[in-house]
Amino acid sequence: MPKHGKKYLEAQNQVDLTKLYMPEEALALAKEVSFTKFDETVEVHTRLGIDPRHSDQQVRTTVLLPHGLGKEIRILAFVEGEAVQIARDAGVDIIADDEIIARIEKEGWVEFDAAIAVPSMMRKIGRLGRVLGRRGLMPSPKSGTVVQPDDIPRVVEEARAGRVAYRNDKTANVHVPIGKVSFDVDRLVGNMAAFMDSLRRSRPAASKGAFVRRCVVTTTMGPAIRVDPNVALAMEFTEE
Repeated sequence: MPKHGKKYLEAQNQVDLTKLYMPEEALALAKEVSFTKFDETVEVHTRLGIDPRHSDQQVRTTVLLPHGLGKEIRILAFVEGEAVQIARDAGVDIIADDEIIARIEKEGWVEFDAAIAVPSMMRKIGRLGRVLGRRGLMPSPKSGTVVQPDDIPRVVEEARAGRVAYRNDKTANVHVPIGKVSFDVDRLVGNMAAFMDSLRRSRPAASKGAFVRRCVVTTTMGPAIRVDPNVALAMEFTEE
């Protein structure tokens, strides 16, 4: 079991480990007990009632957080031909040429936050799945990151506005960032509601019983704060 420092233990002592908090209450507490000098990321972790061994019980989609993530997003584009100039005009930070593709494959280089691709490039980057897939960076039609050239500006705009791709891991957990500790509680609640609404709509038909079995709010370095999973899943998201 990992050992925690004094500040972490002091923060944890302010959390009732036996209580299921309301979402707004949990997010306010996460902000209150944050003890680091940097602006921590606020995260939501959910345990789903799915069997990830079955292909018909996978959760993989995207959500556009209405209040963004509070960070600058570095975007890489796998493009060729006329799509190169379209990507540059759209403000893409990195155009992935053969050298960069080789660097990702051989060195595991992933100094970017989002990746998009045009369909014709998938033949070149399919082998990058081992590196990018583990980090949720592999372009995929299911996540809306393999697009036609004309759609590149829209996808880039959405990525910078707070578009997050997520999927369940092999233990049926989903992990999603929803903002920064510096956000006010209302912005965090709005982003969490958007995520929970997206998660609710992505429930596989083959999933049985309770869909969200556990929900936790935490920060990068902070303690876990348990949220009532039924209340979290019922959060209402209203587009502003």
